[in-house]
Amino acid sequence: MNNKTLLQIVKDFGNPIYIYDADTIASQYKRLTKAFGKVKQLRVNYAVKALSNISILKLFNSLGSGLDTVSIQEVRLGLKAGFKPEDIIYTPNGVSLEEIEAVTKLGVQINIDNLSILEQFGTKHPNVPVCIRINPHVMAGGNTNISVGHIDSKFGISIHQIPLLLRIVENTKMNINGIHMHTGSDILDIDVFLYASEILFETAKNFKDLEFIDFGSGFKVPYRAGDIETNIEELGQKLSKRFNEFCTEYGRDLTLAFEPGKFLVSEAGLFLAKVNAVKQTTSTVFAQIDSGFNHLIRPMLYGSQHEIINISNPKGRERFYSVVGYICETDTFANNRRINEINEGDILCFKNAGAYCYSMASNYNSRYRPAEVLIYKSKPQLIRKRETFEDILNNQVEITI
Repeated sequence: MNNKTLLQIVKDFGNPIYIYDADTIASQYKRLTKAFGKVKQLRVNYAVKALSNISILKLFNSLGSGLDTVSIQEVRLGLKAGFKPEDIIYTPNGVSLEEIEAVTKLGVQINIDNLSILEQFGTKHPNVPVCIRINPHVMAGGNTNISVGHIDSKFGISIHQIPLLLRIVENTKMNINGIHMHTGSDILDIDVFLYASEILFETAKNFKDLEFIDFGSGFKVPYRAGDIETNIEELGQKLSKRFNEFCTEYGRDLTLAFEPGKFLVSEAGLFLAKVNAVKQTTSTVFAQIDSGFNHLIRPMLYGSQHEIINISNPKGRERFYSVVGYICETDTFANNRRINEINEGDILCFKNAGAYCYSMASNYNSRYRPAEVLIYKSKPQLIRKRETFEDILNNQVEITI
């Protein structure tokens, strides 16, 4: 997407705005499937929580992807987008047994990570196939908020509780057809991932009727030029070889499953916002934009870095700016960042805005959430309207005071 195209999209659809490129999404999907091309049965389940617009889900359906969901609402979105129930896995955490039972009626694959819920569900529904989420106690991920496989994590059933897990399965006679793990996001060390995989293989030996093993995801993408990323090709070569060996040991071919989100959509997304004001203080030059962490919370929540470029003045001399938003508290996108000279009215482009950006947006300060555009077959198409004041009031109920 060149600057001229982006500026035209802003002109046509307004700002701030999220823009996604379908070709980039398709390229990342094909890159992942190619990396694991030596596995007989591969399943890529796109993590809906990364970017849940129904048009994006329909795109993944057309690519042959499955879906990884964490709520009944995401399951329903997937079904609405045309996915078959058998192509959706539901991996909640801390939800009620009632929600799990409601999802079961929709026919999707259930994944349970709690011994209490497992026993209750198995007692009531012993014939429903269930996947079990294991906590391998392996620390992985670029931030404590997104590292979910360590010993203090709320996610998964501890490997140290396997004897109790097996007792529950034996007592309920429930059908365990898959096992799963997810260690965290922004994984760089392939050896750590492979180590955790060995724990999962060892656990799998306890179950005789498995159909698949789900290795989660968490692959790191580059956030700026020269940034390091997960070597997906190396991981594909090493894990595929080990997985095929395990299938031989197990006695039949299983499906290798992944649930990538960020890897598939992060680099496909851009976020564009206009500079409202340039403010010089005694020590800092602030570029104040028409957005805030209500639209893109990751820098404030995770300390994540998004490369920011001035597409209105790409050849201007570089200066140092702190890019901040309009939310009425600390609201910083970047500190002391080198950016081509910024003037009021310029459009700034945030890269890697496809994953966990719009999906975490809010109406904080009663601000509207932005529009979304998908560039599909070289044509920009609006896939979500910009909110209006009526949307803010939509579900509020005024009482007489």
